[in-house]
Amino acid sequence: MTADTLQIEIQPTSQSRLQDVDFDNLVFGRNISDHMFIAEYREGQWQDLRIVPYGDLSLSPATAALHYGQAIFEGMKAYKNEEGEVLLFRAIDNWKRLNKSAERLCMPSIPEEIFMNGLVELLRLDAGWVPSQPGCSLYIRPYMFATDPYIGVKASDSYYFIIFTSPVGTYYAKPPRVKVETHFIRAAEGGVGGTKCAGNYAGSLYPAKLAQQEGYDQLIWTDAREHAYIEESGTMNIMFLIDGKLVTPYVSETTLDGITRKSIVAIAQKWGIPVEERRVSVKEIIDAAKDGSLESAFGAGTAVVISPFATIAYEGVDYTLPEIKEDSFVTKVKNYLTDLRTGKEEDVFGWMLKV
Repeated sequence: MTADTLQIEIQPTSQSRLQDVDFDNLVFGRNISDHMFIAEYREGQWQDLRIVPYGDLSLSPATAALHYGQAIFEGMKAYKNEEGEVLLFRAIDNWKRLNKSAERLCMPSIPEEIFMNGLVELLRLDAGWVPSQPGCSLYIRPYMFATDPYIGVKASDSYYFIIFTSPVGTYYAKPPRVKVETHFIRAAEGGVGGTKCAGNYAGSLYPAKLAQQEGYDQLIWTDAREHAYIEESGTMNIMFLIDGKLVTPYVSETTLDGITRKSIVAIAQKWGIPVEERRVSVKEIIDAAKDGSLESAFGAGTAVVISPFATIAYEGVDYTLPEIKEDSFVTKVKNYLTDLRTGKEEDVFGWMLKV
């Protein structure tokens, strides 16, 4: 199957819900666009490619993904430029990462032409759902799950691949307060921490709930072996600015290869800012917070983009971080990414795709 022979059946909705959305007051993930793209994997191949009105799915109670967790997803965004054109950010990287997750969970890979053609056709149909308001974007959720209609622990022979979209605003209303987690873990060596599988997120909910009961918004995850080294924060990669250097944990089998993260690294390197991708100890960060060399700490991810932390808590002590100023690296890189994604900055990295 090639892009030239790819057949996607398109069934437009008879009644758009676009007029019901308040684009000036978007709540993350609550408004779903009119259509979704669906592909089904059966008999060893992807088939029945279609774009249909967004709606419920009909599934067997024995659907394999509901019992054994063969479910993966991606998160990506589309933006509008000043001419009203729709722009995609680093979509090929999301396709590659989805297939990396699929391999680890014994699921079939998605051909590039199915992923990209389905996505582009969906965005063209729902272009009106891409917000033009500052700070807003169209969140895109591609996902795959096992659909064999019987129980028994084995890799499924059938799957759904679906893409739907949602206009979104800011993820965090204010800089989050985060706590270093020293008991629960997000991932362990040899596990699935480097994938975007559904179970990773389910397992994080209870520790996050306990932290929220203590007044924190999210956790900083540490390594499973010693709880001495920082890995991620909540659902984000984590980065630090220490004495003018950008420091971030290296990507490993226990951390996600974040697309926003590696974009920030590339931008910092282009700007001549020293970048260190390495093991980062909790002690190093707490010592830097104490002596004032920790200029900022922030999460990076598709949903949040860049989210500077207000507080880091460790062993019962809250360390208040410096307020983020207009001339700080965090502000500059966030503004640069926003301008790049909305076509105001030249795409010197080749990351953007015009739909």
